[in-house]
Amino acid sequence: MARRRASPSTLLRAYQRSLQAMGRAVARAGKAGARALKKAAPPARPAARRPARAPAPAPAGRTAAVRPPVKARGTWSEGVTVGAAGARRYRLYRPAGLAGQAVPLLVMLHGCRQSAAELAAVSRMDRLADQQDWMLLLPEQDRLAHPQGCWNWYGVRTGRAQAEAQTLLAMIEQVAAQPGCDPDRVALAGLSAGAGMAALMAERAPGRFRAVAMHSGVAPGAAQSQATALAAMQGRRQPVLQAGHVAPGAAGRLPPLLVLQGRRDGVVAASNGRAAAQAWAHAMGALPGLPRTVQRGKRHAMHVTDYRLAGRAAVTLCEIDTLGHAWSGGAADRPYSDPAGPDASRLIVAFARRQFARARPVTD
Repeated sequence: MARRRASPSTLLRAYQRSLQAMGRAVARAGKAGARALKKAAPPARPAARRPARAPAPAPAGRTAAVRPPVKARGTWSEGVTVGAAGARRYRLYRPAGLAGQAVPLLVMLHGCRQSAAELAAVSRMDRLADQQDWMLLLPEQDRLAHPQGCWNWYGVRTGRAQAEAQTLLAMIEQVAAQPGCDPDRVALAGLSAGAGMAALMAERAPGRFRAVAMHSGVAPGAAQSQATALAAMQGRRQPVLQAGHVAPGAAGRLPPLLVLQGRRDGVVAASNGRAAAQAWAHAMGALPGLPRTVQRGKRHAMHVTDYRLAGRAAVTLCEIDTLGHAWSGGAADRPYSDPAGPDASRLIVAFARRQFARARPVTD
């Protein structure tokens, strides 16, 4: 029997309801301008209760119940960081068999209506961490900060975005200082709302990360508020990297970027992927090469464009045929996953490995 998927219109209406709910919460707290933001979001009709996979902008996927992450050889632990946005919990994975050596750290930010554990289960990144001898850090959004568990990547005018980015950066410093972690080899990846927050963090602290990956997200500057978030997701606003953080043509100021975007994404318009890659490449002074098509077996084909700087790929854009708003190549029978897509987890790991193997660029 075929599995039902939420339609793009259903997902967009659900996201509109999320924006309205947040607007009402902000109004109750007395935040300035909340009433205007609430009016800016189109009204949505009440909908029947749906499976946990349905509300946007969480990646749409299969309807199976979420199970705990697949057990790997290493160990998961939990912690908390207190920062400008308050307290945020996290899950930390240490691969088995570490014997005193310093290993890289991969930070992964979940999407809306997801948790750190659910993203770990969908991506199966702990298995790759065992193979690579990497540590994993998966922060967890607080539902008091957003009713749908979204990272507030768009809350620039209110300062929510900056406060969350600062708190997450503090969390990374906290974990990177632990024994066994190499603070000079840190990569960052995010899905959906997590991708938007990852890009914002890399823009604000470019020297912290050696590589960044955006999966189905919106680049910094495309939205500054709740009212503009939906337009940005629909591809009706262009990203603008903030002046002062990045100087055009300044090699190495931004970390290399990998963009993964489904061409049938009904929640974050496919045009966002190319817009993010182009804006990042322009800020770095990188130029596009000829696109190429890659397909492995019966998996969805992907169209790859490298933006090169000094002979190396500074930005890589992967546009994936048939992929909607879901983790590409994720675990089967999991929410927010399309197992028929190219393996996003392996693509992210391979991209980060290439950056770790290179000397850190000089930024002065």
